[in-house]
Amino acid sequence: MTAPGGPDWVRPLGSTSLLVTAVAIGGAPLGSMPENFGHEVAYDDGVALVEHILASPFRVLDTSNGYSGGESERWIGAGIARHGGLPSDFLITTKVDARDQDYSGDRVRASVAESKQRLGLDQLPLVYLHDPEFHDFDELSKRGGAVDTLMTLRDEGEIGHVGLAGGRVQEMSRYLALGGFEVLLVHNRWTLVDRSATALIAQAEDGGVAVVNAAIYGGGILAKPGSTTHYGYRPASEATLGAIDAMADLCRQRGTDLATAALHASVSDSRISTTVVGLSSPSRLAALVDSLSVELPPGLLEELTALRPAREHWLDFRPA
Repeated sequence: MTAPGGPDWVRPLGSTSLLVTAVAIGGAPLGSMPENFGHEVAYDDGVALVEHILASPFRVLDTSNGYSGGESERWIGAGIARHGGLPSDFLITTKVDARDQDYSGDRVRASVAESKQRLGLDQLPLVYLHDPEFHDFDELSKRGGAVDTLMTLRDEGEIGHVGLAGGRVQEMSRYLALGGFEVLLVHNRWTLVDRSATALIAQAEDGGVAVVNAAIYGGGILAKPGSTTHYGYRPASEATLGAIDAMADLCRQRGTDLATAALHASVSDSRISTTVVGLSSPSRLAALVDSLSVELPPGLLEELTALRPAREHWLDFRPA
């Protein structure tokens, strides 16, 4: 069991000089993204939540330049200011984003400058290249392009470390093979029902790249089974829906719930440096601490693995 205050709660982030807690808080709901999360968040509530996070056992807050058009970063910056500054042991991570399909080197520099201004930070310790799979690989990877510029910003001391964050594993593998990335963030692809990132995580391990796991609830369905029929922002297959129902039933029979099992499956995985969990209320923050303090019934994770749908139902399955 990995819980706040435990011996494995704080750990190194791969070969970087950074320390992370086993769970990081995801800042996507901050700034309000009702189209993704089904509800709005008021500004004062969001800023107050940032203050709660800064005072909590969680010492990492992950955001992005593009979340809510920059509002996530603005609200985090306001929360840091209200708190009296960023605690010395707290890590803010963010991501560079394209604007209007512009993902040039100039855009990357502008994105970093915008993030610094919104967050109120002079230096960004970890910045990810975000969602490159939606853009042309040759353009982003050319000399002076987005990848090269992000690496240059690290060399110049404008940022501390460089990460890669995205979805489709085939494209992420191409970028990871370029070298230079120190951290890989995967989402929706290393969960109880989807192991699309198996080969990608192995590639990262072989290259000494730390792995961060996000969207472990697949967009909410693993947190609240029956609340949606989508997994990973797209309609789930009948096999995936059936597997989730069977997993939820098994968890109930064993005296726990699927959300808690999904969290522990990631947090207890030695391949994962930190697990990103998005939230939008102080009550959810407290519930997360409670879930981490639960000891799962022996053998439950192995039983859940046996219920996982076949790989053809995973997000990034490609026939041989």
